[in-house]
Amino acid sequence: GFIYIYKMQIFLFLLYNSSMECIENKIKNLAIKYSEELKRKISERTVEMNNDDKSHYLIYRVLGISSTEGDLIDLYQNKGRFLYKYAGSFLEEAAIICFQEKFCDCKPKVKIQNILSSKPKTVEIDCLINKNAYEIKWRDATTDGDHITKEHTRVKVIKESGFKPIRIMFYYPNREQAIKIQDVLKDLYAGIGGEYYSGNEAWQYLKDTTGID
Repeated sequence: GFIYIYKMQIFLFLLYNSSMECIENKIKNLAIKYSEELKRKISERTVEMNNDDKSHYLIYRVLGISSTEGDLIDLYQNKGRFLYKYAGSFLEEAAIICFQEKFCDCKPKVKIQNILSSKPKTVEIDCLINKNAYEIKWRDATTDGDHITKEHTRVKVIKESGFKPIRIMFYYPNREQAIKIQDVLKDLYAGIGGEYYSGNEAWQYLKDTTGID
């Protein structure tokens, strides 16, 4: 009996480590994919920008920005847009991989009908597990007031459709106005019976829920 239990423990230990290694490889490969795609997009955009009309640099110079500095500002503004997009997509997909490893009924990118209004026609759930409807964000630094209205509609549609809205945001914004927006959204989730996790709480929630650090 003791030998059987010991062998079973060894088997489970090896199985667990094999599973963790598989997850780690999946996330590493995902990182490589997004890194290569990001580099390709930046390279393409840099070539495009070399042929751009730069007559607007006149206004830059009026405001004390040289043409050289204007070049760099425009270049890094474009690089930043691609970087934020791919950083968000990578972290969202990595989190979904963790959920899929733990829950066999995990469904990514589920669209449900908007039963409350005509716009938008559908609402997307990043990850649906049973009745838990996850919205996964790497970071949300928006300061647009309409963002609250759209999010309120999205969350209410999810709730009225019989699901529990859960927001996971891994990095909190730095600017005061963006923080205020997130505070409102946090109250919105709490008031409708949902859950909201951000920063360290988001990382911990994912670890506690999936068993994957």
